[in-house]
Amino acid sequence: MNFHAIRAMYFFEMARARRTALQSIVSPVISTSLYFIVFGAAIGSRISQIDGINYGAFIVPGLVMLSLLTQSVSNASFGIYFPKFSGTIYELLSAPVSYREIVVGYVGAAATKSIILGLIILATAGLFVPLQVQHPLWMILFLLLTAVTFSLFGFIIGIWADSFEKLQLVPLLIITPLTFLGGSFYSIKMLPSVWHTISLFNPVVYLISGFRWSFYGNADVSIAISLTMTLVFLVTFLAIVARIFKTGYKLKF
Repeated sequence: MNFHAIRAMYFFEMARARRTALQSIVSPVISTSLYFIVFGAAIGSRISQIDGINYGAFIVPGLVMLSLLTQSVSNASFGIYFPKFSGTIYELLSAPVSYREIVVGYVGAAATKSIILGLIILATAGLFVPLQVQHPLWMILFLLLTAVTFSLFGFIIGIWADSFEKLQLVPLLIITPLTFLGGSFYSIKMLPSVWHTISLFNPVVYLISGFRWSFYGNADVSIAISLTMTLVFLVTFLAIVARIFKTGYKLKF
C-alpha cells in the first residue's frame, strides 16, 4: 500500500474543501438551521411528539443524514470528476498507484468532509433542541458507514458523468427525494399500510432508522436489518468500483 500517494490525494482534496469552506461547510449548516426553524417551529407546533420524542429533536437524525448523504455524494463525485474534466486523470492512472489507493484517497477525503459537516450540524442542532445520544458508539458507526458508502456512490457517479449536468442529476433527482421520503421528518409507522410497505423499498429508510435508533432507542426498522442493509450497500458499491477499474469504464478511451 502506497501511503505517500494516499496521503497526497487525501490532503489535496481536504485542501480544496478549505478553499471552498463557504460552499462546503457554511452553506449546508445554514440550510439545516433553516430546516429547524421551518419544520421545528411551523410543524412542531402542530406535532408535539413522535414516539414520545419532541418533534424538533426527532428530526435531528434525519437532517444530519440528509446533509451526510448529499454532501458525501457531492464531494466524492466532484473530486474524481474534476481530474477527468481537466485531463489530469491520466497522470493519476499512469502513476505507480493502484485503484485501491486512488479510492482510499478520494473516498476517504470525501467521507471525512461529510463526517465533519455532520458533527457540525449536530452541534448546531444542540442550539435549537435538547439532544440525547443513547448509543454513541452506534451513532459513530452509522455515521462512518453512511459517509463511506455514499462517498463510494458519489465516486461512481463522478466516473460515470461526462458533464456537470449529469454530475448533479443523481443527487438532485434521486438522493434528495429518497431522503425526504425516507422518514427524515416523520416516522414511516405514521403512514397507511400500503405506503408503509412501499417505503421499505427505499434504501434510505434503513440508514435514517438505524441512525435515529442510536439517538433515542426508537426505530422504524430493526437495528440489525438497518446495519445489514448498510453493509450490503457498502459491499455493492465497492464491487462496482472494483469493476470500473478492472474494465476501465469511462477511464480509458
